[in-house]
Amino acid sequence: MKNNDFKDLRVWQHSMAICKDIYKILRLLPIEERFALADQIRRSTISVPSNIAEGQRRGSDREFLHFLSISSGSLAELVTQLTLCVDLEYVPESDMTPILNELEEIDKMLNGLRRSISRRL
Repeated sequence: MKNNDFKDLRVWQHSMAICKDIYKILRLLPIEERFALADQIRRSTISVPSNIAEGQRRGSDREFLHFLSISSGSLAELVTQLTLCVDLEYVPESDMTPILNELEEIDKMLNGLRRSISRRL
């Protein structure tokens, strides 16, 4: 595996940027959800770039693929949780749509990176 810095990966950069947007959205949740649903969303949100970074630093393509898979799973959790926020009418769909669109782009980037690394194995 190339010894690039994880901070140079576009998928890491985008997933870090979306974390900030999601944290802003969490302020819209009702007080009774700030410790349940909001906490789960925070964990999922942070997990995406964290696992990209950890996997890249592990030093092997196989481990990197494993951590990218975890990131992908966290991303699916996040989309589910944010969709629930809209369905429960905690957050207007118009506020969530740009975030969900960006998460879809991050998913495509993750899948592309996984394919690229898989070809090297």
